[in-house]
Amino acid sequence: MDAGPPQLTDENTDFAKKTQDDVELGRRIRAIRTAKRLSLRVVSAGAGISEGFLSQVERGKASPSVASLRRICQALDEPMGSLFADSTGSEQDETLVRVADRRRVFRPDGSADYMVTPRGSRHLEIHHNIISPGRSSGPELYTHAGEEECILVLEGMLAVRRGARECVLSPGDSLLLDPKVGHGFMNPGTVPASVLWIISPANGDM
Repeated sequence: MDAGPPQLTDENTDFAKKTQDDVELGRRIRAIRTAKRLSLRVVSAGAGISEGFLSQVERGKASPSVASLRRICQALDEPMGSLFADSTGSEQDETLVRVADRRRVFRPDGSADYMVTPRGSRHLEIHHNIISPGRSSGPELYTHAGEEECILVLEGMLAVRRGARECVLSPGDSLLLDPKVGHGFMNPGTVPASVLWIISPANGDM
């Protein structure tokens, strides 16, 4: 029987803590919204959040949960992959990704998320996620595209909730998920958690 981890908490809407990632995430969301000539009212209504909160997100003064960010992307009719940082791509080999060329996505849970697989990968998508102690995906479970998702913990600990089930993963532990079933995560430890998220097929929507 799975052990129950500490309850997932949302530490991501701390208005007082404005990080550079928050600013960059908000800038990208606003750029997409204005390019599509969508108002704050339309996007916030489509995402099920307040207009004021969306405005704060765009100005880097608030961080949405993973579930809220996913709904914002849906309201913008954009995949989560559109929030990836651009990479210079120094290598000519499209099957090779150097560590310096990894694309980064700005995640609202405060973690560093890097795409490990090359842009041309169609059947496999791998993210390397570094999650700080106490950070979580938020209290609301989220879903995304894909047929299968496997989590592999390299360092630290990760509490994972999927549906009504909860478990804590330690280094070397792995967990298979159905990405279409609501799930969430939290780092309950005292050190950063290094985690691989492996999704099939590739979709750029994690």
